[in-house]
Order: sequence, then C-alpha cells, then structure tokens
Amino acid sequence: MAAVKSESVKVVKEFSRPGPVFTIEAVPDSRRVIFGGADFQVCELDLAQEKPEPRTWGAHESYVTGLAIAGRYAVSGAYDGHLMWWDLETGKTVRTIPAHKKWIRNVAATRDGKTVVSVADDMVCRLWDAESASLLHELRGHEEQTPNHYPSMLFACAVSPDDQHIATADKVGHIVVWERATGQSVATLEAPGMYTWDPVQRRHSIGGIRALTFSPDGNLLAAGGVGKIGNIDHLDGNARVEVFDWRKKERTHEFPGDKIKGLVEHLAFHPGGDWMLAAGGANDGFLMFFDLNAKSVLVQDKAPVHIHDLVVNSAGDSFIAAGHGKILLYEIKS
Repeated sequence: MAAVKSESVKVVKEFSRPGPVFTIEAVPDSRRVIFGGADFQVCELDLAQEKPEPRTWGAHESYVTGLAIAGRYAVSGAYDGHLMWWDLETGKTVRTIPAHKKWIRNVAATRDGKTVVSVADDMVCRLWDAESASLLHELRGHEEQTPNHYPSMLFACAVSPDDQHIATADKVGHIVVWERATGQSVATLEAPGMYTWDPVQRRHSIGGIRALTFSPDGNLLAAGGVGKIGNIDHLDGNARVEVFDWRKKERTHEFPGDKIKGLVEHLAFHPGGDWMLAAGGANDGFLMFFDLNAKSVLVQDKAPVHIHDLVVNSAGDSFIAAGHGKILLYEIKS
C-alpha cells in the first residue's frame, strides 16, 4: 500500500454554491453527482461537461440532509420529515412520502438498489422498498431522551457491503447493528466519548456520532464525531474516530485527535481498504486519513470549507466533497 501524504491530496476543481451543501451522491457509471443543502433544493452536476453548471430538480420544504442512489432513483430526505424519489435520468419527482415525524438526518440505500434506509430525530430507523416506497421494517433501539432528560438525536446510518446489515448511531454514542432481512438487532456498541453534557453553564448537551461506515470486508464498523467539548458553543473538542469489530463487540481502534478540532461528519474507506478517510469541520474544515493496519494517522490537514459529506470513486484515487458554499473535487496522487 502506498501511504497517503498531505502533498498528494489536492483540490483540482471547485464549484461555488449559496450556503452549505449537506449531502452528495455519485450516480454509478457516470460523472454526475446529486446534491442538496440549506437552500432546500435537490440538484445535479455533470462533471463530464466542459463547464459544469448545476441543474435544479426540485425542492423540499426544509434543509436537504440525506441522499442515496437506489436503482433507478435518487432518494432525498430533509428536515421536513419527507422522503422524495427522483428519476435519475430525467430528474423528475416520482413520489413524496411523509417518512418521519421529526428531522431526517441521514439516508442510505443497499447496494442492490432494493432498500432505502432513513433515520431521524424521532429516533426511528425505517427501511423502505425502493420501488414502491412501502415500509419494510421499523427499527427502534435508541432512547428518545439523553441520560440528562433532553431530546436525543439519531444522526447516522450505514449499510454493510454485503447488504445484510444496517448500523445506526445517536447523540449519546449508542450504536445498533440490525439484520436487514428481519429487522432484528444483532449487536450494540457504545462510544460515550463522543457525547458532552455541560451541567453548569448551559445545561446543554452536544456531540454524538455523526458518521458511520463499514470496512470493505464488512468486519469493522467505524464511527466518527467529536470528543469531550470544553466550549459547547464553538465545538471546542477534538475530532474523534472509533473503530469496532462489531461482531465481537470490541473496540479495535481509537483516534482521539490531537490537532484537528470539530465534528467528523463523514467517514469513507478506500475501496481496497488501504486507508480510511474522515472529513468534517468546526469554524473551518479538515481531512484525516488513517492506516488501520498500522493504527496510525497518515494525514491531518485543513480543508477549504467545513465538509459535510463526500463520496470516494471506485478506484480510490479521487473524491468529491460537499461543504459550506462549495463542492470540491479532490485527486489523490500516488
């Protein structure tokens, strides 16, 4: 494996957007990406064009916070609690359903394109049939309130590479792994180091697991967030990543961060497992690359913007990041 170095990770193109872009997905076998954000819109950008210009498909009634590609559809979720199905070829709305009673935080899809996964602040994960939008399973394994009796939040979900398992994670660092076929819980994990409660100055809690991803072989589950926070108004805590052998319910790696502050908003593995990438931000953005075999941090760098989401290409030599006011195309040169 060739080690990733700071100088080998470069922005080669950038596209400005008004306000934050919260979510982005790549259309398979193309150079098209679908994205959404604080302007409520779902848009397409074709990077194969000489001068790419975004094309708006339509809009939710609030922030667009999750996107997934499921077969011939893109499915978006938003703070309005709705999921919207879009035809990937035409960009036209196929259907809209009321999916959750509170803010939708994340949307994923199985690789076979048959199931859509959504999580929201009603603390429920729901599995939907991608063709009919009928409800397949309703997964309840997260408490509605934190231990300090404040509303919790269900931030993250991920699908295993073999499509057999779903993982969900919440504000207090509680992780549940579910069997896709039955909707039954098969493992629970805890990462309390990503949750902060301030009982004195603010009587407020912050943090939570904001990112989840399975390793390419499906054996490991990585979780990202922020460590203990001193000043809860400014995300004054170190970015934090923990990795678990989820079947054994054992923590295998812990990266508490020593230079980078802020939330880990997204985690992604190299397709061959060569490295793991974490991205996020606070007042500014960051990128971190990890070698899990060596249990070491390869890169800790600032990014031009706070990054909310990204997608790595199938070769693992480039990725597209979505953030505050920009979409960035990175290349990783060997």
